[in-house]
Amino acid sequence: MTELAKKRPEFRNINALTDLPTYRLPAAGIVSILHRISGAIMFVLLPLIVWMFDTSVSSEISFAKFKSAFTVGIGFVPGIIVKLAALALIWAYLHHMIAGLRHLYMDMCHAVSKEFGKSSAVVTLVLSLGLTAALGAKLFGLY
Repeated sequence: MTELAKKRPEFRNINALTDLPTYRLPAAGIVSILHRISGAIMFVLLPLIVWMFDTSVSSEISFAKFKSAFTVGIGFVPGIIVKLAALALIWAYLHHMIAGLRHLYMDMCHAVSKEFGKSSAVVTLVLSLGLTAALGAKLFGLY
């Protein structure tokens, strides 16, 4: 028999330093990775969240101390770093919530298609970054 043998696919190991920077991740993949990162940020900064809540509701004096943390700072940490940490928390919460709602919608409505995945990922990125920019402007006193 002289059948043409089907060429088998060749697999090779990838080099993370040279191959990964050239790989273009789709928008849905970026949202998925950022969803995990935002969850990790919220988990790691949980002590800051608890401190912020406790300080803001304990008394008027502790609330004034809390407000001064954003201008003067906390110990050796300047106020701008506290604001940036709060901004990271704002982004993490917004992105995690919007991406989570996206996943819930896709699960409930069986909306699993390449087109919907891409468009909903772009909407997730735009909404989370836009809302973060608006709240960040308020945090930094732009309005």
